[in-house]
Amino acid sequence: MRMMLVGAGAVGECILKVLKKRDGKGEWLPYVLITDYDGKRAEEVRDHLTADGDCRISFACAQADAHDRGRLISLMREHEIDFVMDAASPFVSNYIFDAAYEAGADYASMGTWSVPKDRPAFGVGFEGSYLEPMTKYNFDRHEAWRAKGQMACICLGIDPGVVNVFAKYAAEYLFDELLEVHVKDGGNLTPPESEKNDILFGFNPWTVLDEVMNPNVEWDREKGFLIEDAFAGEEEFRMPEPFGVNRLVKVEHEEVVTLPRYLGQYGLRKASFKIALDENLLNALKVIDRLGLRSLHPIEVDGVQVIPRDVVAACAPKPQDIGGDLTGGMCVGADCIGIKDGQRKEYFIYQPFDNQDALRDFGMQAVVAQTGFGAALGIELIGRKIWRDAGVFSPEYFPSRPFIELMEESGLAYRIEER
Repeated sequence: MRMMLVGAGAVGECILKVLKKRDGKGEWLPYVLITDYDGKRAEEVRDHLTADGDCRISFACAQADAHDRGRLISLMREHEIDFVMDAASPFVSNYIFDAAYEAGADYASMGTWSVPKDRPAFGVGFEGSYLEPMTKYNFDRHEAWRAKGQMACICLGIDPGVVNVFAKYAAEYLFDELLEVHVKDGGNLTPPESEKNDILFGFNPWTVLDEVMNPNVEWDREKGFLIEDAFAGEEEFRMPEPFGVNRLVKVEHEEVVTLPRYLGQYGLRKASFKIALDENLLNALKVIDRLGLRSLHPIEVDGVQVIPRDVVAACAPKPQDIGGDLTGGMCVGADCIGIKDGQRKEYFIYQPFDNQDALRDFGMQAVVAQTGFGAALGIELIGRKIWRDAGVFSPEYFPSRPFIELMEESGLAYRIEER
């Protein structure tokens, strides 16, 4: 497989570090083209990967603006790319997706782009709140990809991604009928006392602003998609030790769309996604929203047109620059409820990731490392043609056991707690 990485941020670099470790001899991944809007950043990542000289994967790099579909297609053809990993900001994902299709390459991403209405109506159904709901752009093109024999695997990270596999595993092996899947994203990451007032996005600022501030979504088989305003659905959820009780809120996330698509055949009736948000970040996001700084519409400042959200994203700390002195870790899992042998059962299947382990093994904080590791294992299954079909899919379409076995082999821990 000849791979092109679009987006050489912290997660993109982590993906490549894992792939290098998994296939240092280049047996199924002999070539990687690293691209980024910032060409120097692409070169920096290449240099990090080749510093020890102990790798047979050939790493090249190039500057590319993901808005420029023609440039992307040209690079894919010039470098004979047959697989594209989209690790860029979500607002350019459709351009990369289309470029891969035109160039005849397979594709994977960690998430999708959505466009909410300026004045969402909320209530039942996406129509009143979204101009373009998450995943729709991709799934609408399933037949076109299938006709060309190409494969796209969207939502391939930790969540969405690994948790989708957990839900599929529960459906295949833990239940006779899977009734509910509720994704929980939390942990106990704690800054030192000297930084207790800092605002840490922890992930791509654009992604945080989109997921948290957009109208949130949950799914009910009888009612459909239920849309509410930001920060709805607050609950306290007991994470496994040592993570303790987390206060969670609903946010927009692709699992509530993809899980019903593929797990309805197993009896699924409900799906939701909730995340724990640091109090400082939560308050900052509310202020950003009230001031109109999450807007995508340009405003004029001293004769210069600027997009407010671009300013926020530019000023926010980058994921690769934070986390060095955080203690604790991340806990991301799927709370699965169903029927086994006539009895109601509940299992929380989760992936714990300690921040100090992430810094030691990857040189980056746990949120980034956890996401990159999950994506890399999915890429390996694609590269080795274990996950293979024609069309547009998300991870729970495929058999879960190969991914679970790869987690065990590679050291990406997972645990199952019966509740």
